[in-house]
Amino acid sequence: MTRIFFYHNAADRIAATVALLGKAYRQGKPVLVFAPEEETARALDRHLWTNPPTGFVPHVFSTSPLADETPIVITEDPTTATQSERLFNLGMEVPPGFSRFTSVIEVVGRNEEERQAARTRVKFYKDRGYAIQYFDLAEKSS
Repeated sequence: MTRIFFYHNAADRIAATVALLGKAYRQGKPVLVFAPEEETARALDRHLWTNPPTGFVPHVFSTSPLADETPIVITEDPTTATQSERLFNLGMEVPPGFSRFTSVIEVVGRNEEERQAARTRVKFYKDRGYAIQYFDLAEKSS
């Protein structure tokens, strides 16, 4: 069964995602990032090019011919990707086809709209019997 992880209270949702993606990359773990809104996808792309300042986290959009050989792929449609291990959700809804992934990582900011959408997703997962692990990013930054 898919494992669900919620990283909540992110002061900056994109920066928190970049940090988590960097960690996954250093551990050799491939990741698919569901970013259904173009603005979010572009912001993530920009941050991955510049963070960390002395490094680079290899990534492409799913439309790239290099998508099958790049460790981090950003997509607006996770159902068409070949990667099925880790799915990061930067959307407000439950990602389509989430159950085919080994794990789903949800990154939630502090604004009320994101928090409410996250509560709805938590309920969706719980109602279907998924166990959820929570990580408070506010505690990590103190």
